[in-house]
Amino acid sequence: MPPRPLPDLEETRAILASRRTRPAPRPPPPAGRGLSKLIRELDARFGQGPGALQARWREIVGEQIARRTEPVKLVKGRNGAGATLEIRVAGPAAALVQHQAPEILARVNLFLGTGAVERLRIVQGPLRPAPASAPQPPRKRDAPLDAAQEAELSQGLALAPDGPLKSALLALGRGVLRNAGRR
Repeated sequence: MPPRPLPDLEETRAILASRRTRPAPRPPPPAGRGLSKLIRELDARFGQGPGALQARWREIVGEQIARRTEPVKLVKGRNGAGATLEIRVAGPAAALVQHQAPEILARVNLFLGTGAVERLRIVQGPLRPAPASAPQPPRKRDAPLDAAQEAELSQGLALAPDGPLKSALLALGRGVLRNAGRR
């Protein structure tokens, strides 16, 4: 059987005009649209968890408590009971945090929703270091001493040998004189 000859341009147009082509397949929907229902269900079932608390811990409990604590985990209660929040506390501050437990629970429940957390479990231990991304405020430079105070300080340390001890004593003396001037 000899090979069939290819159609010319006019025959190609006639074939394409008489036949319907298959429509292009639809692209898949965006992943967010498909997952949003599942995420809402999981959030309703399991809550936001400690990740949301860690991200905004300073806002929730305040600067003083946040310096000494960090949320570790959120344990879901059984039979629809409220969860237990486990927080790690640095050393002897645990006693202070224990006294502030009702206030901490109220603030956490304000963030997570009413009745989300019923108990607070305090565990003593070292805290993770603060992230380096938090900008530190620039240190304010202290004003220099006046010439008379500087001369008096230098005269008092004239007999001390030069070295790190003398420079540390000079720095200490300057700090004491500055603080005495503020009072």
